[in-house]
Amino acid sequence: MTDTAAGPRSRYLPCAGREIHFMEWGAGHEEVVVAWHGLARTGRDMDALAAHLARRYRVICPDTPGRGLSQWSPQPDAEYCLEVYVRQATALLDQLGVGRCLWVGTSMGGAIGLVAAATTLRSRIRRLLLNDIGPELAPAAVARIRDYAGHPQAFATLTELEGYFRLIYAPYGWLSDAQWRQLAETSARRLPDGRLTPHYDPAIVRQFVTRPADYERWAEWDSLELPVLCLRGEHSDLLTEATAEAMRGRGPRAVVVTVPDCGHAPALNTPAQFALVERFLAAL
Repeated sequence: MTDTAAGPRSRYLPCAGREIHFMEWGAGHEEVVVAWHGLARTGRDMDALAAHLARRYRVICPDTPGRGLSQWSPQPDAEYCLEVYVRQATALLDQLGVGRCLWVGTSMGGAIGLVAAATTLRSRIRRLLLNDIGPELAPAAVARIRDYAGHPQAFATLTELEGYFRLIYAPYGWLSDAQWRQLAETSARRLPDGRLTPHYDPAIVRQFVTRPADYERWAEWDSLELPVLCLRGEHSDLLTEATAEAMRGRGPRAVVVTVPDCGHAPALNTPAQFALVERFLAAL
């Protein structure tokens, strides 16, 4: 008998030249959800959502190259960009034998899904959920993210690192103490001097230098022909109200839902947020 509640499993596959680590939940289910994290985060951010969805779906939560346990690129200027991430995502799904899927993407993970749905995965992504991301980013928010992501701090203890995460990720909204501790433990790496720092390659922010227009994706947006739900954090500084309103009126005409008491980006970790995701994926 197939164990439809199987997981989580930690797995690795070579994808378009780089090894990608991903967590797989609910491996026995037929329907697949790809849950992709934000710029300087890891696939483990999706643990709470994946555990919830795994009762019904097979959930794939990758670490983007340069983050978590995936390989760092020796050519960051060439490879840390949406075009390459989409190519790697497509290779991952091909190797896993995933024909069609549902996509949940937070921030950068949503941008990867948007571009993939317009290009290499156009007929394969059935529904697209964008978590606080759109075809245009607010410049001030990009500057804020580049500042902390491009200069990651280092700390003597995990407790200090957790305190740093609680500060810079306060816009995520409510997380329990256990969830903050897990976030710290799953996104920490040791430096040669023994200190702890966030688990990503600081060169990932080169994307904003080498490809300053990488997140300007109105052309791809306007070409989409699938259901799209956009969750916007009530206090988001990245996805403006004006951009969200434009997403309602053009392209696939997204349904936009404001998530209260958070900014960029909702952590997708509460019963109310689970319900928003689940209703959309199931087309209820």
